[in-house]
Amino acid sequence: MIKKFTLPFSPTPADIDELGHVNNAVWVRWIQDMATAHWTAVANPAHITAYIWMVTRHEIDYRGNIALGEEVIGQTWIEKPPRGARFDRRVDFVNMDGKVIISANSSWAMLNRETGRLMRVPMDVAAPFLSISS
Repeated sequence: MIKKFTLPFSPTPADIDELGHVNNAVWVRWIQDMATAHWTAVANPAHITAYIWMVTRHEIDYRGNIALGEEVIGQTWIEKPPRGARFDRRVDFVNMDGKVIISANSSWAMLNRETGRLMRVPMDVAAPFLSISS
């Protein structure tokens, strides 16, 4: 069973570009918002105090878009254990018809908040986020 974290998103007028739909930069911001909200909701409070994350890569597939007045549901999950300091997450945005319109793989690196240095992701930090196969 995959542990998915979800949040709804609705664009504001400032999110809409000259093509009449959500600007690509907004999707990137929403990907970051999903990751941050997931971390805050699930992580041990001591881990939130000790560690911080930085993006190392976003790979995004755009299959559709939404306009002002429409909504998507963001879904995020982590499929694989961390590799060193790196932890990859999946993010999908699903429109009201149930179609995935934006799909992303986002790589994050964990830093020690106090020193700002990269560090390996401990398994006790990763465990609450990992997908479980059934």
